[in-house]
Amino acid sequence: MTNANPSRSGKTHRQENFPVASLLVRAEHRSIILAFYYFVRAADDIADSSTLTPSQKIERLDRMEAALLGNDSDEKVPQAIVLRGALAGRGLSPRHAQDLLKAFRLDATKLRYADWNDLISYCAYSAMPVGRFVLDVHGESPSTWPASDATCAALQIINHLQDCGEDYRDLDRVYLPEDIMRKHGAAIEALGAKTASPELRACITELAGRCADLLREGDALVGEIADWRLRLEISVIQALATRITGVLRIKDPLGEETHLGKWQVGATGLLAALRGAMRGSAGASRPTATGSRI
Repeated sequence: MTNANPSRSGKTHRQENFPVASLLVRAEHRSIILAFYYFVRAADDIADSSTLTPSQKIERLDRMEAALLGNDSDEKVPQAIVLRGALAGRGLSPRHAQDLLKAFRLDATKLRYADWNDLISYCAYSAMPVGRFVLDVHGESPSTWPASDATCAALQIINHLQDCGEDYRDLDRVYLPEDIMRKHGAAIEALGAKTASPELRACITELAGRCADLLREGDALVGEIADWRLRLEISVIQALATRITGVLRIKDPLGEETHLGKWQVGATGLLAALRGAMRGSAGASRPTATGSRI
């Protein structure tokens, strides 16, 4: 049977923009979060393949979902099998992984986004389920989802801005909303240049500002989380995201490095963790919810 993941990026959780199951997270939660991550990474590799056709991508993503749900005995989808077992062991639903598969199916066929709302609708499948899954793993209340959704949407769009040139050149995929591009007089073709035009820079600056707004909307999340170690992890992620939005407002992602260096990540993360440790949680003394159960 055809391998469901023929296009392996080789990327690991340690190479992501933002922490994934770092040592701040309780040890008992790391393995299931990593199982989720590597399932999503395998699906992302399929959606981003430059050799598969859209129909082939969707067929392979469908096979991943079938294996996740136990409807396919194909042992060549190991990430789905591992995640299925991890979810069953914790009594958690596959719903968040399934939502992410919807986003990857969109990536296989949808190359442009009309406006901000169109992009946020995509983030509802491509980003928000990640935060919801982590919250469910920790048994946090669904009342934390709105702030988490805002934070996760910001993280996703930050990645889009950093990778906008590569996405256009390699996949002809543009996440920058068309109406905002038109507003600033930026041509789609400008994404293929070695440096951003003034018009494109204005577009990116506006979108970075909208990400900052989303991060402020999600700032309440830390105070809503009962698990203190998860609060520290989220504090670090929010601080890194805030710093990168500042970088994107002054640097050109086409011609300049907009990813933080290791020392910048370390310093920003340490300060954020210290601040997070000092922040109380309004819900820290309440019992945690059962999460999203089967």
